[in-house]
Amino acid sequence: SMADCGSEEVAVIGNTDITDEESQDNKNNMMAEGSCLLRKMEISVAEAEKRTGKNAVNMQETYTVYLIETRPADSVTEGHNPVPDSLWRRYSEFELLRNYLLVTYPFIVIPPLPEKRAEFVWHKLSADNMDPDFVERRRIGLENFLLRVASHPVLSSDKIFFLFLTEENGWKEAVFETGFLAKSDSRLKALNATFRVKNPDKRFSELKHYSDELQSVTSQLLRVRARVADRLYGVYKVHGNYGRVFSEWSAIEKEMGDGLQSAGHHMDAYAASVDDILEEEEHYADQLKEYLFYAEAVKAVCRKHELLQYELETASQDLASKKQQQEELAAGTVRTFSFKGMTSKLFGQETPEQREAKLKVLEEQIKEGEVTVTEKTLECEEFVKNAWKDIERFKEQKDHDLREALMSYAVMQISMCKKGIQVWTNAKECFSKM
Repeated sequence: SMADCGSEEVAVIGNTDITDEESQDNKNNMMAEGSCLLRKMEISVAEAEKRTGKNAVNMQETYTVYLIETRPADSVTEGHNPVPDSLWRRYSEFELLRNYLLVTYPFIVIPPLPEKRAEFVWHKLSADNMDPDFVERRRIGLENFLLRVASHPVLSSDKIFFLFLTEENGWKEAVFETGFLAKSDSRLKALNATFRVKNPDKRFSELKHYSDELQSVTSQLLRVRARVADRLYGVYKVHGNYGRVFSEWSAIEKEMGDGLQSAGHHMDAYAASVDDILEEEEHYADQLKEYLFYAEAVKAVCRKHELLQYELETASQDLASKKQQQEELAAGTVRTFSFKGMTSKLFGQETPEQREAKLKVLEEQIKEGEVTVTEKTLECEEFVKNAWKDIERFKEQKDHDLREALMSYAVMQISMCKKGIQVWTNAKECFSKM
């Protein structure tokens, strides 16, 4: 049952140095902590492959496909290791799945996809979306997305999501058959509601404001990190000059030669180590980017609430207006100016029969209006209840994930500094033996 799924905290995924064993532990934690689907199925995006083919307008294009592997979870725990079921998916198919989830579950903070093109890059990092390092980081991000959906107490039970993981052919048709495209709200409609809603829910307004602020601080953090990476790269690489100078110097010395040469090798190793360091750092940056994009997902929930609230206010206004017309017609007075009011003054009053017919129409419209207002009120209340439940779950997840990511980043920086100390300790040893 869904109640059994509970709320869970998803393990942070993305460190290049994660071993297969640790990666398995991450998945086991997610299975233990929640999720209907992850208890039954192991999910991974095992590899990425570059392909060439014709697109919709018959042009040749190069694209990347990702191999999704699934296997029954119990078969792994029982010590068997069966060959997993596998299928290939393009990034655009992941986008289609996410759009379907956004429309179908508007009250849920839908996990974001990794970026389509690299943002917040520092100068040595390729912004090319075919770059192997970028494709690898995106592979990890897509796996993270699938694990987040599969460990969600509601999303994990979705049939279309299950088909995405298990049916290579016919999946797209099944998505479109749900008719989700017809249900999606237009951007203009949502924007109109934002500006015209009269009584927005204070909690959702504050949450929307918080999401804007979260986007702002994570963007700033990512920019700072990119600038630091640029400087750090330069500082490390320039140490290679020490290596060159020590090597040249060693050639003119007899007793000091070996010590200088060895110290030079240590400097060269130090200069070369920055590439791996910054590549690992990129994975922590990706974890921050996930929450940059999550902020947009939270705002989507807030916008949907504004739209529902606006529709309720419009229906209530319409009903109040019809009731006023009914009162005026029954009393024979028209307080509001109207063209019809003017014509009746000019060309004489309407007959009692005409008034009776109008009152009958209004009565029908008022009945319909009351039903609409009741429906919209219930829809709004149900949305608030479900959305707030998921927002609370998301807040827990966010606090846990960001704390873990920032701590891991700090540990990585400490380890990097220790390596630097070791290099200079080794160089000192070399100098002392001269």
